[in-house]
Amino acid sequence: MAKPSIMPNTKRLIVWTVVLVLILLIPLAMQFTDEVQWGEALAYSLILLALGGIYELWQWLKTHSKMYRLAFGIGLAGIFLLGWVSGAVGIIGSENNPANLMYWAVPAVGLVGSLISRFKPRGMAHTLFAVALVQILVPVYALLVWPAQSSWGNAGVIGVFILNSVFAMLFVVSAVLFRRAGGP
Repeated sequence: MAKPSIMPNTKRLIVWTVVLVLILLIPLAMQFTDEVQWGEALAYSLILLALGGIYELWQWLKTHSKMYRLAFGIGLAGIFLLGWVSGAVGIIGSENNPANLMYWAVPAVGLVGSLISRFKPRGMAHTLFAVALVQILVPVYALLVWPAQSSWGNAGVIGVFILNSVFAMLFVVSAVLFRRAGGP
């Protein structure tokens, strides 16, 4: 009978110990310098926790097929890029346009759908199709509700719909790959 390996748990313990020690060093450093403020300390702590979470995600994804990992990566990249673009420069006009806040519905649908489906490939496929639909509906809703108030920026309405289509296609590709990862 093979002996169970304790190495992965040891690695997890090391990763989370390093994260915790680094987080605890931040307030300690604040005792000796005024260079680090509480807002920065919180931001650094969140970044460290996110890095620990990425390690956990990586370990979890290693237990799935290559197709599932590819589908997950494309969907996650789409969500990340959407957040980056809508937060940094805005998709509907500038980043200050309140219509861009509607893009928070896209990752919210992804998160809720993923949790409901318990990250099973078929459920994730349905979730990513729903995410793509929400992605397309955001500018439609903005156009119907705020036609005059929404600044569509230099890209104009057509450019906004094209950019949204690119994001939606990322989610559709992810959904199709999840469907293939789920088998027949």
